[in-house]
Amino acid sequence: MVERWRKRIRMSFTTRMIAAFVFVILIPALFTSFSFYVVSNATVKQNVREASVQIAKQGADSLSFIFNAGSDVSDMIYIDSRIQHVLANQPSEGGDPALWRENEEYMKSFLNNVVYSSSFVNIVYVLKDNATGWGSGTFSRVKLARYDLGNQPWAEKARELEGGLVWSGIAADRLSSGGDNTEMVLPIGRAIKDYSSGETVGYILVNLNGRKLIDKIKEMKLGETGAFFVVNSEGRLMISADEASIGGMVSNKELLSHIGNDPRIEFEFLLGDVPYYGVQQPLSNGWRLVGTVPVHEITDKLSALHRNILMSFGIFTLLGIAAGLVIASRVTKPVKQLTRGMKLVQKGDLTVRTDVKTNDEFGLMSHQFNRMIGDINLLMEQVTEEQKLKQEAELRAAVHRINPHFLFNTLGTIRWLIKYGEAEKAYDGISALTRLLEANMGRKGSFVTLAEELDIIAKYLVILEMRYHLRFHLQVRLDETAASLPVPRMLVQPLVENAIFHGIVPKGTDGEIEIHAVSEGEAVVITVTDNGIGLLPEKEDLMASMEKAVREGHTGIGLQHVHECARLYFDHGSRVTMKSREEGGTVAKLVLIPQKKPRQEGQRHVDSDDRRR
Repeated sequence: MVERWRKRIRMSFTTRMIAAFVFVILIPALFTSFSFYVVSNATVKQNVREASVQIAKQGADSLSFIFNAGSDVSDMIYIDSRIQHVLANQPSEGGDPALWRENEEYMKSFLNNVVYSSSFVNIVYVLKDNATGWGSGTFSRVKLARYDLGNQPWAEKARELEGGLVWSGIAADRLSSGGDNTEMVLPIGRAIKDYSSGETVGYILVNLNGRKLIDKIKEMKLGETGAFFVVNSEGRLMISADEASIGGMVSNKELLSHIGNDPRIEFEFLLGDVPYYGVQQPLSNGWRLVGTVPVHEITDKLSALHRNILMSFGIFTLLGIAAGLVIASRVTKPVKQLTRGMKLVQKGDLTVRTDVKTNDEFGLMSHQFNRMIGDINLLMEQVTEEQKLKQEAELRAAVHRINPHFLFNTLGTIRWLIKYGEAEKAYDGISALTRLLEANMGRKGSFVTLAEELDIIAKYLVILEMRYHLRFHLQVRLDETAASLPVPRMLVQPLVENAIFHGIVPKGTDGEIEIHAVSEGEAVVITVTDNGIGLLPEKEDLMASMEKAVREGHTGIGLQHVHECARLYFDHGSRVTMKSREEGGTVAKLVLIPQKKPRQEGQRHVDSDDRRR
């Protein structure tokens, strides 16, 4: 019992292949996959989610706190009724000097107190027009006069928002007397309206300390070369450690799509060919804090693991390949032998035999293959012999059908000649019939050459001329290949008889018949052309498909004999067609493709050294 199972396992190709894949491929694959999952999952969670996201959240909270401080200062100024009254009633020129000085002192004192209340606010401005304005600290009315307040983009947007805050990116303070481009600020603009008239009477401009904001961004670290920046809803840089880039759009389209449309906190994108990791957090004013870093900087441990995995996987793969080659060399040799044998059989060689002498499944397949081909070969020989006998019987039947038909027409003609006293013509007719029968009786077998068939047709025309009292001029052209083609007896004669009886005779005049036979490639094309009346309209449709016309009984015995001979004794593609000519008459076309002789060879074996492919 044990020996039988051991023998079965040793012989089974399936068992050997499964064992090889289990020990060489599956075990190392499972080991590496499990190791990768455990270590990489823990590393990604620790390095990316806990560190990067936490940094981004803390940074967003710090920036939002500063932004809220600026918006609170703007709210304090906006709700002060005295400031609104001054903006609505303070004239740009003239007026009461005492009232003007009182307003000036109040505005300066109020604005300075506001700035001192917040360490993040650098300077505050309350502006009415290019000539009238107040500010804390180093406010310059000279610069205000050149500022063109009403046409500033932030002022235009503030008027549209009607009291809403307008946040702008970090830029130099243009109204400070401390010097040009010396103080970096983040402006928060706002329009003040007169409640009674609804018109804009002034603007509030709160400038946050831009340098502190940039320093805050620089303090946020993400990997070794990673950086944080702040963008608005359009993807424009508002705060960045790279001051030259502030005000520009995010250049990377993939990054821009994540910032604008992706609600996820974490994402990945490509910068050139380098994969980057990104993290984002919303800010209180609607902006976003975004941090980016090359993926490899935060996944160093994963990279080391990748290298180890690839190295071990490569080693195990090489071992698997080596083992697979050893196994394949033992099992593919019989497969190749069987494949070569099958290809030769596919090409029609039924004498091929395979020589796989093993005790496994392939040996059994080789034995069954040889047995199957032997059975097929024997069956083909039987079918060929039966087909040959069947074709000979059908040809004899067809000739027996057409010969009485021909004799009936000829004897009928002679009978009428005798009845009307034309003994001399009757004698000529009998003589022509005798010569015709003598020509047919002198040939053995069912086949004649095409040249012999046309010679018989020439003798047959003498009888037809006597029968119809007309002259039929016959022209024959055929090349050497066509002349020697073996054809069944009386193959072309029905086409000539149809041309005379259905084409020329109804005209009542003499006629012309042309027979051309030429070789075209593997085929011989025979055309029979007459100058008769042509096909009748109802016959034209029927003759569009000769096979259908024969099958439905719309043809006579003669055309049926021609169609059956072309189908039985010639190769696939042989056919007969008929159609009318434009210049008058009918053309019958017979395409004959000789059958290929079957190849006769002895058995030959296909073994491992066979190179005949």
